[in-house]
Amino acid sequence: MLSRLAVLVLASLAGAACSGDQRTATPSPDPSAPATASPLDCPAPPGSQTPNLASRPGGVLLSWVEVRPDGSRALAFSSRREGQPWSAPRQVATGRDWFTNWADFPSLAALSDGTLVAHWLQKAGGGSYDYDVRLSRSTDQGLTWSPSVRPHRATPGEHGFVSLLPRPGGRLDVIWLDGRGMKDGAGQTALMRATFGPDFEPGAEAALDPRTCDCCQTAAVAVGESALVAYRDRSEGELRDIAVVRLASNRVDSPTDLSREGWEMNGCPVNGPAASAEGRDVAVAWFTGAGGRSLVRLAFSSDGGARFGAPLTVSDARPLGRVDVLALAGGQAFVSWLERVGEGAELRLQRFGADGAAGPALTVATTSLARQSGFPRLERAGRELVLAWTEVGEPPRVRTATVPF
Repeated sequence: MLSRLAVLVLASLAGAACSGDQRTATPSPDPSAPATASPLDCPAPPGSQTPNLASRPGGVLLSWVEVRPDGSRALAFSSRREGQPWSAPRQVATGRDWFTNWADFPSLAALSDGTLVAHWLQKAGGGSYDYDVRLSRSTDQGLTWSPSVRPHRATPGEHGFVSLLPRPGGRLDVIWLDGRGMKDGAGQTALMRATFGPDFEPGAEAALDPRTCDCCQTAAVAVGESALVAYRDRSEGELRDIAVVRLASNRVDSPTDLSREGWEMNGCPVNGPAASAEGRDVAVAWFTGAGGRSLVRLAFSSDGGARFGAPLTVSDARPLGRVDVLALAGGQAFVSWLERVGEGAELRLQRFGADGAAGPALTVATTSLARQSGFPRLERAGRELVLAWTEVGEPPRVRTATVPF
């Protein structure tokens, strides 16, 4: 994961030539494309960072990490409905032994029965990079939280890059990257899954893919009774393309390549995919450096992820990646990403259709190339898009904005 490959994060993007079909999005006069971004007063204080967003009935949840003067960390959150300000912050948990970094950060999810679940990473064992995934739940809208539990066995190694996937009946799927294989001599990281029931007891953990990229974010979306997990795979030949696994109600399909781009890289790019679904319409966005070209790409599925169309190119200028995506009904999606501009970067947002039509790109905010700028997040609250990112500074601070559509 990130700790083992810190030097490789900014490694060369040179790789094997890109293969497979590719389409470039074409401009569209769509009047519903975003036009303006409005700053939204954010309750996160100075020293806040690594925001995350999650949908809930009627609105969104914003979570972030606060770095306290004594060196401890705190996970806090706020909620918001369309057109309303953020609620007063509530604290989830604090700790002095958390594992935190710019790319692997906590999250919050709202389950179908109204329960809130949060995750963070906590150091465990004697190794410098031995840490566990910890989960806590609240049944009173975040006023109180349960003692934390692990979704995995108490194994040494790195466990992180979590996706929380709400399921029907108050259940929860937890997806994570598991580095115990780096400790037992296997030398590889696995994509794992465990299901929590309404009683918040974890089921048996299971491997979805035994060999993946070590430190790229995972993404998981529900599609009816089924679900789809997207992640960066790792072949024996060090190809690091995006793959998906479908979780049907009574089976787990084998992993399949979303697009065979052939990005050969002897290290992890720390740049995972994003996925979103609206009904059976699914959109997956990702970054690739195949063939020595930096690209943000987008693919659509209209059948719950069983088949995807040829990928669109969202940006082929100077993207940094760090993507997010929000699927809309009718086979459309908004994509956000960071674009290198001069000595800095811009947070951009653009609407796309599965037919290749693209609305105008909108610059939501200017930011930094530094890792501390993190991974901006995108969600929907009614007829508004909500974006959150880390404003780099001393100290850093989480910022939010809305875009009508």
